[in-house]
Amino acid sequence: MTTRSRLARLIAAAMIGSALNPLPVMAQIMNSAVQAPDADARSGAMLKRMTQDEKLTLIFGYFGADIPGRFTRPKEARWSSAGYVPGIARLGIPAQWQTDAGIGVATQHDATHWRERTALPSGIGTAATWNTDLAYKGGAMIGSEARDSGFNVMLAGGVNLLRDPRNGRNFEYGGEDPLLAGRIVGAEVAGIQSNHIVSTIKHFAFNDQETGRHFVSSNIDHDQAHMSDLLAFQFAIEDAKPGSVMCAYNRVDGDYACENDWLLNKVLKGDWGYQGYVMSDWGAVYSTVKAAKNGLDQESAGEAFDSRPFFKDALKKAIGDGQVPQARLDDMVFRILRSLYATGVMDAAPVADAPIDLDAHGKISQADAEEAMVLLKNDPANGQNLLPLAKSAKNVVIIGGHADVGVLSGGGSSQVHVRGGNAVPGLGSPNFPGPVYYFPSSPMQAIKARLPDAQISFVSGDDPAAAAQAAKGADLAIVFADQWTGEDIDFSVTLPDHQDATITAVADANPRTVVVLETGGPVLTPWADKVPALLEAWYPGTNGGEAIARVLFGEVDASGRLPATFAASLDQLPHPVLNDNNGQPHKPYDMDYSEGAAVGYKWFDKHDLTPQFPFGYGLSYTHFRYSGLSASYTDGKASVSFDVSNDGARAGKAVPEIYAGPAGDYSAQGWEAPRRLAAFAKLELQPGETRHVSLSIDPRLLAVYRDHGWRIGAGDYTVWLGASSRDLTQSAPLALPARALPADYSGE
Repeated sequence: MTTRSRLARLIAAAMIGSALNPLPVMAQIMNSAVQAPDADARSGAMLKRMTQDEKLTLIFGYFGADIPGRFTRPKEARWSSAGYVPGIARLGIPAQWQTDAGIGVATQHDATHWRERTALPSGIGTAATWNTDLAYKGGAMIGSEARDSGFNVMLAGGVNLLRDPRNGRNFEYGGEDPLLAGRIVGAEVAGIQSNHIVSTIKHFAFNDQETGRHFVSSNIDHDQAHMSDLLAFQFAIEDAKPGSVMCAYNRVDGDYACENDWLLNKVLKGDWGYQGYVMSDWGAVYSTVKAAKNGLDQESAGEAFDSRPFFKDALKKAIGDGQVPQARLDDMVFRILRSLYATGVMDAAPVADAPIDLDAHGKISQADAEEAMVLLKNDPANGQNLLPLAKSAKNVVIIGGHADVGVLSGGGSSQVHVRGGNAVPGLGSPNFPGPVYYFPSSPMQAIKARLPDAQISFVSGDDPAAAAQAAKGADLAIVFADQWTGEDIDFSVTLPDHQDATITAVADANPRTVVVLETGGPVLTPWADKVPALLEAWYPGTNGGEAIARVLFGEVDASGRLPATFAASLDQLPHPVLNDNNGQPHKPYDMDYSEGAAVGYKWFDKHDLTPQFPFGYGLSYTHFRYSGLSASYTDGKASVSFDVSNDGARAGKAVPEIYAGPAGDYSAQGWEAPRRLAAFAKLELQPGETRHVSLSIDPRLLAVYRDHGWRIGAGDYTVWLGASSRDLTQSAPLALPARALPADYSGE
């Protein structure tokens, strides 16, 4: 089956119905995809044919865009792209044309014109779907656009855990839990690579804040690291088999991630047996010999972003002097070749400027956005729930968020430029990671289309008093509150521009107030008790305005669930004050993750803190009942089964969540918190329908990492079933024998 016909089947498929197995579409397509079973043999044969200079060609990349006065891109590079690695025509080795990112095909910020491409919702939005099928479809779509834009490498797959809600790149990532983040990101990367292109998984590892990202050392106990951030990477790598892993900017235990022997050699290539290649992030290389010997395989955009090109003449000399073994260079090249063969890059050339069906692809993005939205509140107003919106309203005021013209997106290297351009040009700095960019998909216009006879007005929301006056007496007030976030900057979790005051004033003036959040991650909501309805829409992508309207009016169920905890205050966080080295983030300093693996909801559970909205939480327009939970351990495998019933009057999508933990003192058994997310599913049920569900639990989620492996302690455990980490309505006992699993255990 060709890439195009595979994608056509995905587009034609229903926008995700029932899914008991969390990976059905992904598994089906991966099993039918044409792979390269002889990638090792072909790579070995090709390596023998290569000269030394040809080998050195494959391990060094160039930036794909001009930097005036500093760097001119090679003429063979795709214009305004992330990067370019020359091919070797004599041997039929193609160039590597690289594009950002996990949200879609980006155009670099120095361009004078843009590629118009489809933008998926933010990565944290896709994680909020809890739907690996959708993640795979979205990946397959943006991967096809990358190939049809002339690219064969995509810098996607951000899987860093949300350790701090202020991280400016949280919008690119998959949330705070290793199972959810790993499975969602792994599915997306598998979808991208189904187009015969290489995708990365990034940023390896612990790139958990942007402040001081070139200077900070992320320090964490290694066993705790394996049970948190590293486990997220491990799940994603197992599911996707990415051609490349991108190492991060930050240091880990004092050594830069791109020259970190523990991360790259011992964990990634040693413990996990990773067979692909490690590429650097842009500007993340600091040495030649140390980086080469400690696991870096390819320097990215070295002349444009690193202090000097470490993997060109300097590496050639280091090999000649014996400082770097020839065998190490051969390993670098073999890994790159293997990924090019295994993903099909060697056998399927991309086509620059091929026609792209932006309308069809927009529908894929829209389906993702609709399932990403999390209904956080839906209290009665005038005797009935405010959402779904009734079509009887005659006077509606829409406030803030530039909702009259578009929806917000995140900034930085992942910025996609969509058809129609920026709906609000001129906001923010024109310099990286800006400018602020709104996709031209107007929620207000989508709402108008559903209320053709209503009087609908818009006010900016800049003046709280004016907004309140406009809302007073209206049948309905909808406040769009947003927060722009982007790469290279961390942000407050308080909404900017006095939006909290605007929301409070509007809610005081009109009891029928809906708030729609467009944010890159969790924010503080001190006004939550004042508003009857609250919807988190994240950055909803190309068709975001239409997606928001469809959820507000109940044309689709509200089926997103939080992939990250919304704290009630900064004091609840492990680090209430962001570590910026006492105002000197441009000097080396340490960030000690003393919380270890107790990230997000695990920290809140461990310290018995009550969040504003817990991990896994989200309301629906129908009601689901969970019953009949049982757990068993047979033939070395733990599994659970239960029933899910739709007791409501309309169809909806349930997200049953399974948590597990020791029955006794969890800390005495080495667990970081009382329980962990152990399994999940997403399934659609009709009114009155009951579905029996069976799920397996990966044994690593029942173990602690100790003595260079996974250890399950013999004894009694508890399995919980519920609708969030704090709404666990069923429990069942699970007795486990002692079991030891090696560090390279992959569930196979």
